[in-house]
Amino acid sequence: MHRIGLIVPHGFQLLSLAPMTAFEMTGFGLAKPPPAKSRYDLHLLSEHGGPIRSSCGLTVETEAFGNPAFDTIIIGAITAFEMAPSNANLIAFVRQAAAASRRTASFCNGAFVLAEAGLLDGRRATTHWIQAASFKARFPDVRMEEDRIYINDGPIWTSAGMTAGIDLVLAMIDRDLGTEVAKAAAKLMVINQRRMGGQTQHSALLDITPKSDRIELVVAYIRRNLRNPLSVEELAAVANLSPRQFSRTFLAETGQSPAKAVEQLRLEAARFMIEEGRHSVKVVVQETGFADRERMRRAFLRSFGVPPEVLRRNARQAAVAAA
Repeated sequence: MHRIGLIVPHGFQLLSLAPMTAFEMTGFGLAKPPPAKSRYDLHLLSEHGGPIRSSCGLTVETEAFGNPAFDTIIIGAITAFEMAPSNANLIAFVRQAAAASRRTASFCNGAFVLAEAGLLDGRRATTHWIQAASFKARFPDVRMEEDRIYINDGPIWTSAGMTAGIDLVLAMIDRDLGTEVAKAAAKLMVINQRRMGGQTQHSALLDITPKSDRIELVVAYIRRNLRNPLSVEELAAVANLSPRQFSRTFLAETGQSPAKAVEQLRLEAARFMIEEGRHSVKVVVQETGFADRERMRRAFLRSFGVPPEVLRRNARQAAVAAA
């Protein structure tokens, strides 16, 4: 039985509780009820115990800090985008728990608490992308990687914002109980065990939010047909508009030109294929519609600061480190 402790801060983000459901689902498998006993013993913790109110007003009962020895101790997140320094009792307990437990983790901006406790110095870590800059300024000794869903660096695990904690917990389950159990838990929750687009927490689609159905249809068409040239004329025909009218409408609704949107979606797909490592760079170029290898390389350098080969090498090293 794996003993899991989630530290629930005052004003906690309710989604901090969602990943705990993944732990719970390991007792069900895919068989019909009655379920087997859960493989994890779950505890909600706070400094003094008792009821703790979430940011949306829901209250949960917690246990007071006590024995710091857990299999896994996790720091929950709060909704606020500015993290005030933690109190001394919390930092002391986190340090004790990290020393006594097999692994220590955080959801979203819970990483600030781990950093305050000195547990992230010299390590790789992630947090919600919107807070990454302030995190770097406060903790320059931490290797912040804001484009990751989650990071496992030795006994320390950190996840990005909101639902990324579920990705982190499924990875822990995979490590503890095997891939099949993690897959079963994900299937019961009706989610992917490994998120498509894998390592990036901010999708290009979040930057492209059409206001009309016809432009949304064009964006869907682009994603399905990245191998095509995807000229303005081709996309305008999908929208049933003239090329000039289409370009104006697309820019007005998304804030960017059709060419820029196409490049962003090509880059996102290419990065996923590069980091996944199943295809050669030549195949990635063909499948994502870049005219040639050099053009894709220049696009990667502009957007990511490194060529495709470096991202592939980093992904392989991260996979080895996590194994």
